[in-house]
Amino acid sequence: MIYLDNAGTTKVSSSVKKAMLPYLDEIYGNASSLHNAGQIAKEHLEKARDDVAKCLNALKDEIFFTSGGTESDNWAIESACKIGEIQNKKHIITSAFEHHAILNKLKEKEKQGFKVTYLPVYENGIVKASDLENAITENTCLITIMMANNEIGTIQPIKELATISQKHNIIFHTDAVQAVGHIPVDVKDLGINMLSVSGHKFHGPKGVGVLYCKKGTPLFPLINGGAQEKNKRAGTENIMGAVGLSVALKNAVEEMEKVNSKEQKLRDKLFYSLSKIPHSKINGDKKNRLANNFNMSFEGIEGESLLLLLNEKGICASSGSACTSGSLDPSHVLLSIGLIHEVAHGSLRITLSKYNTLKEINYVIKTVPEIVSYLREISPVWDELEKGERKHAI
Repeated sequence: MIYLDNAGTTKVSSSVKKAMLPYLDEIYGNASSLHNAGQIAKEHLEKARDDVAKCLNALKDEIFFTSGGTESDNWAIESACKIGEIQNKKHIITSAFEHHAILNKLKEKEKQGFKVTYLPVYENGIVKASDLENAITENTCLITIMMANNEIGTIQPIKELATISQKHNIIFHTDAVQAVGHIPVDVKDLGINMLSVSGHKFHGPKGVGVLYCKKGTPLFPLINGGAQEKNKRAGTENIMGAVGLSVALKNAVEEMEKVNSKEQKLRDKLFYSLSKIPHSKINGDKKNRLANNFNMSFEGIEGESLLLLLNEKGICASSGSACTSGSLDPSHVLLSIGLIHEVAHGSLRITLSKYNTLKEINYVIKTVPEIVSYLREISPVWDELEKGERKHAI
Protein backbone atom coordinates (compact mmCIF):
# COMPACT_ATOMS: atom_id res chain seq x y z
CA MET A 1 0.00 0.00 0.00
CA ILE A 2 1.21 3.48 -0.93
CA TYR A 3 -0.23 6.00 1.54
CA LEU A 4 -0.59 9.49 0.09
CA ASP A 5 -3.31 11.03 2.25
CA ASN A 6 -1.18 12.61 4.95
CA ALA A 7 -3.33 15.75 5.16
CA GLY A 8 -6.10 13.41 6.33
CA THR A 9 -3.92 11.81 8.96
CA THR A 10 -0.37 10.58 9.40
CA LYS A 11 1.25 7.43 10.67
CA VAL A 12 2.35 7.65 14.31
CA SER A 13 6.14 7.60 14.25
CA SER A 14 8.02 4.89 16.11
CA SER A 15 9.63 7.42 18.49
CA VAL A 16 6.21 8.85 19.39
CA LYS A 17 4.76 5.39 19.91
CA LYS A 18 7.67 4.48 22.20
CA ALA A 19 7.25 7.71 24.18
CA MET A 20 3.53 7.05 24.72
CA LEU A 21 3.67 3.43 25.89
CA PRO A 22 4.70 4.10 29.54
CA TYR A 23 1.48 6.04 30.10
CA LEU A 24 -0.58 2.89 29.64
CA ASP A 25 0.80 0.88 32.56
CA GLU A 26 3.58 2.79 34.35
CA ILE A 27 2.73 6.48 34.60
CA TYR A 28 -1.04 6.14 34.78
CA GLY A 29 -2.01 8.40 37.66
CA ASN A 30 -4.64 11.12 37.41
CA ALA A 31 -2.84 14.45 37.19
CA SER A 32 -5.46 16.04 39.45
CA SER A 33 -4.72 13.61 42.30
CA LEU A 34 -2.57 14.72 45.25
CA HIS A 35 -0.77 11.40 45.78
CA ASN A 36 2.62 10.61 44.27
CA ALA A 37 1.26 8.74 41.26
CA GLY A 38 -0.92 11.71 40.37
CA GLN A 39 1.81 14.28 40.88
CA ILE A 40 4.29 12.30 38.78
CA ALA A 41 1.71 12.20 35.99
CA LYS A 42 1.18 15.95 36.34
CA GLU A 43 4.92 16.60 36.01
CA HIS A 44 4.93 14.73 32.70
CA LEU A 45 1.86 16.63 31.50
CA GLU A 46 3.47 19.96 32.30
CA LYS A 47 6.71 18.97 30.59
CA ALA A 48 4.72 18.15 27.47
CA ARG A 49 3.03 21.55 27.73
CA ASP A 50 6.40 23.27 28.07
CA ASP A 51 7.84 21.37 25.09
CA VAL A 52 4.90 22.40 22.88
CA ALA A 53 5.25 26.01 24.02
CA LYS A 54 8.92 26.07 23.08
CA CYS A 55 8.16 24.69 19.60
CA LEU A 56 5.68 27.53 19.01
CA ASN A 57 7.69 30.21 20.88
CA ALA A 58 4.79 30.58 23.30
CA LEU A 59 4.58 30.75 27.06
CA LYS A 60 3.80 27.52 28.87
CA ASP A 61 0.62 29.02 30.37
CA GLU A 62 -0.62 29.88 26.87
CA ILE A 63 -0.90 26.20 25.86
CA PHE A 64 -4.18 24.34 26.45
CA PHE A 65 -4.55 20.68 25.49
CA THR A 66 -7.74 19.71 23.65
CA SER A 67 -9.16 16.70 21.81
CA GLY A 68 -7.98 18.03 18.43
CA GLY A 69 -8.23 20.78 15.86
CA THR A 70 -12.02 20.87 15.68
CA GLU A 71 -12.39 21.45 19.41
CA SER A 72 -9.65 24.07 19.37
CA ASP A 73 -11.35 25.92 16.51
CA ASN A 74 -14.74 25.79 18.21
CA TRP A 75 -13.28 26.93 21.53
CA ALA A 76 -11.54 29.92 19.96
CA ILE A 77 -14.68 31.02 18.12
CA GLU A 78 -17.00 30.58 21.10
CA SER A 79 -14.69 32.50 23.41
CA ALA A 80 -14.21 35.40 21.00
CA CYS A 81 -17.96 35.57 20.36
CA LYS A 82 -18.71 35.78 24.08
CA ILE A 83 -16.37 38.74 24.31
CA GLY A 84 -18.10 40.20 21.26
CA GLU A 85 -21.50 39.85 22.88
CA ILE A 86 -20.28 41.60 26.02
CA GLN A 87 -18.96 44.47 23.87
CA ASN A 88 -22.04 44.41 21.60
CA LYS A 89 -19.88 43.47 18.62
CA LYS A 90 -21.26 40.63 16.51
CA HIS A 91 -19.29 40.62 13.26
CA ILE A 92 -16.80 37.90 12.25
CA ILE A 93 -14.42 37.79 9.29
CA THR A 94 -13.13 34.55 7.79
CA SER A 95 -12.13 33.17 4.39
CA ALA A 96 -14.31 31.35 1.88
CA PHE A 97 -12.33 28.12 2.05
CA GLU A 98 -11.84 27.45 5.75
CA HIS A 99 -12.10 23.93 7.15
CA HIS A 100 -15.63 22.83 8.03
CA ALA A 101 -14.68 22.97 11.72
CA ILE A 102 -14.67 26.74 11.21
CA LEU A 103 -17.39 27.15 8.58
CA ASN A 104 -20.02 25.03 10.27
CA LYS A 105 -19.38 26.70 13.62
CA LEU A 106 -19.80 30.10 11.98
CA LYS A 107 -23.08 29.00 10.40
CA GLU A 108 -24.27 28.29 13.94
CA LYS A 109 -23.13 31.74 15.06
CA GLU A 110 -25.03 33.32 12.17
CA LYS A 111 -28.21 31.70 13.47
CA GLN A 112 -27.43 33.33 16.81
CA GLY A 113 -27.36 36.81 15.31
CA PHE A 114 -23.73 37.18 14.25
CA LYS A 115 -22.86 38.52 10.81
CA VAL A 116 -20.05 36.71 8.99
CA THR A 117 -18.00 38.09 6.10
CA TYR A 118 -16.34 35.45 3.88
CA LEU A 119 -13.26 36.88 2.18
CA PRO A 120 -12.48 35.68 -1.36
CA VAL A 121 -9.32 33.65 -1.95
CA TYR A 122 -8.99 34.05 -5.73
CA GLU A 123 -7.50 31.58 -8.20
CA ASN A 124 -4.23 31.27 -6.29
CA GLY A 125 -6.03 30.47 -3.02
CA ILE A 126 -4.60 33.36 -1.01
CA VAL A 127 -6.40 36.03 1.03
CA LYS A 128 -5.55 39.65 0.23
CA ALA A 129 -4.73 41.98 3.11
CA SER A 130 -6.63 44.79 1.39
CA ASP A 131 -9.81 42.69 1.40
CA LEU A 132 -9.46 42.11 5.13
CA GLU A 133 -8.88 45.81 5.81
CA ASN A 134 -11.97 46.74 3.80
CA ALA A 135 -14.14 44.14 5.55
CA ILE A 136 -13.46 45.33 9.11
CA THR A 137 -16.22 47.30 10.81
CA GLU A 138 -16.64 48.82 14.24
CA ASN A 139 -18.60 45.67 15.18
CA THR A 140 -15.90 43.12 14.22
CA CYS A 141 -15.06 40.90 17.19
CA LEU A 142 -13.08 38.09 15.53
CA ILE A 143 -10.94 37.39 12.48
CA THR A 144 -10.23 33.71 11.81
CA ILE A 145 -8.10 32.79 8.78
CA MET A 146 -6.45 29.39 8.32
CA MET A 147 -2.67 29.32 8.06
CA ALA A 148 -2.46 26.68 5.33
CA ASN A 149 -5.34 25.20 3.38
CA ASN A 150 -6.06 21.52 3.96
CA GLU A 151 -6.93 20.77 0.33
CA ILE A 152 -4.72 22.91 -1.90
CA GLY A 153 -1.97 23.68 0.61
CA THR A 154 -1.73 27.42 0.00
CA ILE A 155 -0.09 29.36 2.82
CA GLN A 156 -1.72 32.58 3.98
CA PRO A 157 0.12 35.83 4.89
CA ILE A 158 -0.89 35.43 8.54
CA LYS A 159 1.59 37.93 9.96
CA GLU A 160 0.38 40.64 7.58
CA LEU A 161 -3.28 39.85 8.31
CA ALA A 162 -2.69 39.73 12.07
CA THR A 163 -0.99 43.13 11.94
CA ILE A 164 -4.21 44.56 10.54
CA SER A 165 -6.23 42.94 13.32
CA GLN A 166 -3.85 44.37 15.93
CA LYS A 167 -4.29 47.85 14.50
CA HIS A 168 -8.03 47.55 15.03
CA ASN A 169 -7.73 45.70 18.38
CA ILE A 170 -9.58 42.62 17.05
CA ILE A 171 -8.95 39.05 18.20
CA PHE A 172 -7.14 37.06 15.50
CA HIS A 173 -7.36 33.26 15.38
CA THR A 174 -5.73 30.94 12.88
CA ASP A 175 -6.51 27.30 12.21
CA ALA A 176 -2.93 26.05 11.87
CA VAL A 177 -3.78 22.35 11.85
CA GLN A 178 -2.16 21.77 8.45
CA ALA A 179 0.70 24.21 9.06
CA VAL A 180 2.17 23.36 12.45
CA GLY A 181 4.91 20.77 12.09
CA HIS A 182 5.26 21.56 8.37
CA ILE A 183 6.27 25.23 8.28
CA PRO A 184 7.96 27.37 10.97
CA VAL A 185 5.35 28.80 13.36
CA ASP A 186 6.35 31.50 15.84
CA VAL A 187 3.25 32.82 17.58
CA LYS A 188 5.02 35.91 18.95
CA ASP A 189 6.39 36.90 15.57
CA LEU A 190 3.02 36.32 13.91
CA GLY A 191 1.22 38.51 16.43
CA ILE A 192 -1.85 36.29 16.70
CA ASN A 193 -4.18 35.79 19.65
CA MET A 194 -5.17 32.15 19.19
CA LEU A 195 -4.01 29.16 17.16
CA SER A 196 -5.29 25.60 16.68
CA VAL A 197 -3.14 22.46 16.44
CA SER A 198 -3.90 18.76 15.93
CA GLY A 199 -1.37 16.05 16.78
CA HIS A 200 -2.23 13.52 14.10
CA LYS A 201 -1.18 15.85 11.27
CA PHE A 202 2.55 15.50 12.08
CA HIS A 203 2.96 11.84 13.09
CA GLY A 204 1.42 12.23 16.54
CA PRO A 205 -1.67 10.46 17.93
CA LYS A 206 -5.28 11.17 17.04
CA GLY A 207 -7.62 12.66 19.62
CA VAL A 208 -5.29 15.31 21.01
CA GLY A 209 -4.71 18.91 20.00
CA VAL A 210 -3.72 22.31 21.32
CA LEU A 211 -5.28 25.73 21.57
CA TYR A 212 -2.70 28.48 21.93
CA CYS A 213 -4.21 31.54 23.61
CA LYS A 214 -2.02 34.60 23.99
CA LYS A 215 -1.68 35.86 27.54
CA GLY A 216 -4.15 38.68 28.06
CA THR A 217 -6.66 37.32 25.54
CA PRO A 218 -9.82 36.35 27.47
CA LEU A 219 -10.60 32.63 27.22
CA PHE A 220 -13.97 31.30 28.35
CA PRO A 221 -14.37 27.56 29.12
CA LEU A 222 -15.92 25.42 26.39
CA ILE A 223 -16.36 22.39 28.66
CA ASN A 224 -17.42 22.81 32.29
CA GLY A 225 -16.69 20.48 35.19
CA GLY A 226 -13.41 20.16 37.07
CA ALA A 227 -10.47 22.52 37.36
CA GLN A 228 -8.23 20.98 34.69
CA GLU A 229 -6.29 23.11 32.18
CA LYS A 230 -6.19 26.11 34.51
CA ASN A 231 -9.96 25.96 35.07
CA LYS A 232 -10.50 26.41 31.33
CA ARG A 233 -11.18 22.86 30.07
CA ALA A 234 -12.74 20.31 32.37
CA GLY A 235 -12.07 16.59 32.08
CA THR A 236 -9.30 14.19 33.08
CA GLU A 237 -6.22 15.07 31.07
CA ASN A 238 -5.10 12.87 28.19
CA ILE A 239 -1.49 12.69 29.35
CA MET A 240 -0.44 9.98 26.93
CA GLY A 241 -1.86 12.02 24.04
CA ALA A 242 -0.25 15.24 25.24
CA VAL A 243 3.14 13.57 25.52
CA GLY A 244 2.72 11.97 22.10
CA LEU A 245 1.82 15.32 20.53
CA SER A 246 4.76 17.07 22.19
CA VAL A 247 7.29 14.46 21.03
CA ALA A 248 5.84 14.47 17.50
CA LEU A 249 6.01 18.26 17.32
CA LYS A 250 9.60 18.38 18.60
CA ASN A 251 10.57 15.80 15.98
CA ALA A 252 8.74 17.68 13.23
CA VAL A 253 10.42 20.98 14.08
CA GLU A 254 13.86 19.38 14.23
CA GLU A 255 13.40 17.50 10.93
CA MET A 256 11.42 20.20 9.10
CA GLU A 257 14.06 21.49 6.72
CA LYS A 258 15.20 18.02 5.68
CA VAL A 259 11.68 16.60 5.34
CA ASN A 260 10.36 19.62 3.41
CA SER A 261 13.25 19.38 0.96
CA LYS A 262 12.49 15.73 0.28
CA GLU A 263 8.72 16.23 0.03
CA GLN A 264 9.03 19.21 -2.29
CA LYS A 265 11.20 17.28 -4.73
CA LEU A 266 8.67 14.45 -4.84
CA ARG A 267 5.74 16.87 -5.12
CA ASP A 268 7.36 18.84 -7.94
CA LYS A 269 8.06 15.61 -9.80
CA LEU A 270 4.35 14.78 -9.54
CA PHE A 271 3.36 18.23 -10.81
CA TYR A 272 5.84 18.10 -13.70
CA SER A 273 4.81 14.63 -14.83
CA LEU A 274 1.05 14.70 -14.29
CA SER A 275 0.70 18.19 -15.79
CA LYS A 276 1.48 16.52 -19.11
CA ILE A 277 -1.98 14.93 -19.01
CA PRO A 278 -4.08 16.99 -21.46
CA HIS A 279 -6.76 19.23 -19.98
CA SER A 280 -5.41 19.08 -16.43
CA LYS A 281 -4.89 21.94 -14.01
CA ILE A 282 -2.82 22.58 -10.87
CA ASN A 283 -5.02 23.96 -8.12
CA GLY A 284 -3.69 26.74 -5.91
CA ASP A 285 -0.48 28.74 -5.98
CA LYS A 286 2.37 26.68 -7.42
CA LYS A 287 5.05 28.00 -5.04
CA ASN A 288 3.38 29.47 -1.96
CA ARG A 289 2.08 26.14 -0.71
CA LEU A 290 3.00 23.37 1.70
CA ALA A 291 5.91 21.27 0.47
CA ASN A 292 3.90 18.05 0.69
CA ASN A 293 0.72 19.21 -1.06
CA PHE A 294 -0.26 18.21 -4.60
CA ASN A 295 -3.72 19.04 -5.97
CA MET A 296 -4.80 18.77 -9.60
CA SER A 297 -8.03 18.59 -11.54
CA PHE A 298 -8.51 16.40 -14.61
CA GLU A 299 -11.36 17.39 -16.89
CA GLY A 300 -13.89 14.80 -17.97
CA ILE A 301 -13.60 12.39 -15.03
CA GLU A 302 -15.16 11.86 -11.60
CA GLY A 303 -12.75 12.17 -8.69
CA GLU A 304 -14.52 9.41 -6.77
CA SER A 305 -13.95 6.94 -9.62
CA LEU A 306 -10.32 8.00 -9.83
CA LEU A 307 -9.83 7.37 -6.10
CA LEU A 308 -11.51 3.96 -6.20
CA LEU A 309 -9.36 2.81 -9.12
CA LEU A 310 -6.22 4.17 -7.47
CA ASN A 311 -7.17 2.24 -4.36
CA GLU A 312 -7.42 -0.95 -6.44
CA LYS A 313 -3.86 -0.24 -7.57
CA GLY A 314 -2.72 0.10 -3.94
CA ILE A 315 -2.63 3.91 -3.80
CA CYS A 316 -4.40 5.79 -0.99
CA ALA A 317 -5.16 9.38 -2.01
CA SER A 318 -8.11 11.75 -1.70
CA SER A 319 -10.11 14.36 -3.55
CA GLY A 320 -10.33 16.76 -0.62
CA SER A 321 -10.87 16.90 3.12
CA ALA A 322 -11.38 13.61 4.98
CA CYS A 323 -14.13 15.38 6.94
CA THR A 324 -16.30 15.60 3.82
CA SER A 325 -15.38 12.35 2.06
CA GLY A 326 -18.97 11.11 2.33
CA SER A 327 -20.32 14.11 0.43
CA LEU A 328 -21.07 14.03 -3.28
CA ASP A 329 -20.89 17.82 -3.47
CA PRO A 330 -17.79 19.32 -5.11
CA SER A 331 -15.15 20.74 -2.79
CA HIS A 332 -16.03 24.19 -1.46
CA VAL A 333 -12.31 24.92 -1.55
CA LEU A 334 -12.04 24.29 -5.28
CA LEU A 335 -15.24 26.21 -5.99
CA SER A 336 -13.86 29.14 -3.98
CA ILE A 337 -10.83 29.42 -6.29
CA GLY A 338 -13.06 29.59 -9.35
CA LEU A 339 -13.34 26.01 -10.60
CA ILE A 340 -16.67 25.03 -12.13
CA HIS A 341 -18.48 22.03 -10.65
CA GLU A 342 -17.51 19.63 -13.43
CA VAL A 343 -13.80 20.38 -13.03
CA ALA A 344 -13.89 20.47 -9.22
CA HIS A 345 -15.43 16.99 -9.22
CA GLY A 346 -12.40 15.63 -11.07
CA SER A 347 -9.77 16.59 -8.52
CA LEU A 348 -6.99 14.58 -6.92
CA ARG A 349 -5.20 15.50 -3.69
CA ILE A 350 -1.93 13.80 -2.86
CA THR A 351 -0.25 14.73 0.41
CA LEU A 352 3.18 13.35 1.20
CA SER A 353 5.07 12.47 4.36
CA LYS A 354 8.66 11.78 5.27
CA TYR A 355 7.97 8.07 4.72
CA ASN A 356 7.15 8.33 1.00
CA THR A 357 9.76 7.28 -1.54
CA LEU A 358 10.76 8.11 -5.11
CA LYS A 359 9.81 4.56 -6.12
CA GLU A 360 6.27 5.14 -4.86
CA ILE A 361 5.98 8.45 -6.70
CA ASN A 362 7.21 6.90 -9.94
CA TYR A 363 4.49 4.25 -9.60
CA VAL A 364 1.87 6.99 -9.11
CA ILE A 365 3.18 8.87 -12.16
CA LYS A 366 2.75 5.69 -14.22
CA THR A 367 -0.66 4.79 -12.79
CA VAL A 368 -2.62 8.07 -12.73
CA PRO A 369 -2.44 8.77 -16.51
CA GLU A 370 -3.58 5.23 -17.25
CA ILE A 371 -6.63 5.59 -14.99
CA VAL A 372 -7.48 9.08 -16.28
CA SER A 373 -7.31 7.80 -19.85
CA TYR A 374 -9.55 4.84 -19.02
CA LEU A 375 -12.14 7.00 -17.26
CA ARG A 376 -12.23 9.42 -20.16
CA GLU A 377 -12.73 6.61 -22.64
CA ILE A 378 -15.91 5.48 -20.88
CA SER A 379 -17.19 9.00 -20.17
CA PRO A 380 -20.00 10.38 -22.38
CA VAL A 381 -19.06 13.87 -21.20
CA TRP A 382 -15.50 13.44 -22.42
CA ASP A 383 -16.82 12.14 -25.74
CA GLU A 384 -18.86 15.33 -26.15
CA LEU A 385 -15.83 17.44 -25.27
CA GLU A 386 -13.63 15.69 -27.79
CA LYS A 387 -16.26 15.98 -30.53
CA GLY A 388 -16.56 19.70 -29.88
CA GLU A 389 -20.15 19.44 -28.71
CA ARG A 390 -18.98 21.02 -25.44
CA LYS A 391 -16.18 23.45 -24.79
CA HIS A 392 -13.24 22.37 -22.67
CA ALA A 393 -13.03 24.25 -19.38
CA ILE A 394 -9.32 23.47 -18.96
